[in-house]
Amino acid sequence: MTRSLAAERVRSDVDVLARAGLGVCDFIGEAVESITRAVPHAAACMATVDPNTLLLTGARKYGSLLGRNDHDDEWGLIEYGMTESSSFRELAMSGVDAVGMHQLTSGETRRSHRMAEFMAPIFDFTDEARVILRDGEQVWGALAIFRETGASAFTTDEVDFLRTVSQPLARGVRTGLLATVIAEPQTQPSGPSVLIVDGCDQVIQMSAGTDGRLDDLLAGNNSGAATSVITALVGAARRYGRGETNVPPRLRVRGASGMWLVVHASPLSNTDGRVGEVVVTIEEARPPEIVPLVVAAFGLTSRERDVTQMVLQGVATKDIATTLHVSAYTVQDHLKSIFDKAGVRSRRELIARVYFDQYAPRMNEPLLPSGSFGATPTG
Repeated sequence: MTRSLAAERVRSDVDVLARAGLGVCDFIGEAVESITRAVPHAAACMATVDPNTLLLTGARKYGSLLGRNDHDDEWGLIEYGMTESSSFRELAMSGVDAVGMHQLTSGETRRSHRMAEFMAPIFDFTDEARVILRDGEQVWGALAIFRETGASAFTTDEVDFLRTVSQPLARGVRTGLLATVIAEPQTQPSGPSVLIVDGCDQVIQMSAGTDGRLDDLLAGNNSGAATSVITALVGAARRYGRGETNVPPRLRVRGASGMWLVVHASPLSNTDGRVGEVVVTIEEARPPEIVPLVVAAFGLTSRERDVTQMVLQGVATKDIATTLHVSAYTVQDHLKSIFDKAGVRSRRELIARVYFDQYAPRMNEPLLPSGSFGATPTG
């Protein structure tokens, strides 16, 4: 009974944190600390993902994992370059919100390549529990927690508890993404950065300025290696090139600078015996790529997203009503709900909320066919 009451308090705490308007880093740190009281563990890693492709956009570490980033690239290649039923993406796609590896493998965790070849020999982790951060149709990340040699395996009750915090964890990350967008300054835009990874997973070429772009992928003081985002994408690109997945190796991520970026990878054709090379491009995101992500982060219903899309296009209320075959009063009800979820009071504020600081200063510049802003004409 005491354990049950403690779990209920923690669940309530996580739900309160999810509604507190915290930035992503602060929310994750507070939430992991709370969860530790209900499900003790030696270490934790919270990954954020692009909800469209489920590819890694950042990782934050706690407990005995903090600062141990030397093997992050290897983890990224295992997680996204190999097929395993307990990978974050496979769990998300199969609708599973929480799993314990000891239970999943009937006590034989070494049946998992990740556990046998990576977690156990490198970190001495003997069990892992994974939680998918799912809010409705969208997945915003995943949490993995670990126990070391000498500790008991995660129990059914503990995994069941973790399943109950899936939605509030997702909500906290989703709303934290927007809180951070408002709070931090944006950098000046620059051109794309390109790097090439060889078949041995080493970066063999990169364009000028790429080091700065990689630093921008760090996720705060608890960040894993910035390159883990790249190597995870490389692993996904190789699987995509082999036809093992139809997920495009592409993701949207907000850098530490505040700039929204798009990172995408393409396997190169084999030439002169050079096999497995992948080219990775990091560039400033275009408004059409980021607006859907920001709108999704508001937590709108399907109909509210339709209304928002037309508001962003400048469509009048009566014309929205005609298009959606509803009354103007119904549209107004939708607008009120949208304004509440977005934390605004008018159409103008909604547009400003969506086209945040990265794009707002350039709204008077011409929009090129590619969807990027061009230079303002002079003379």
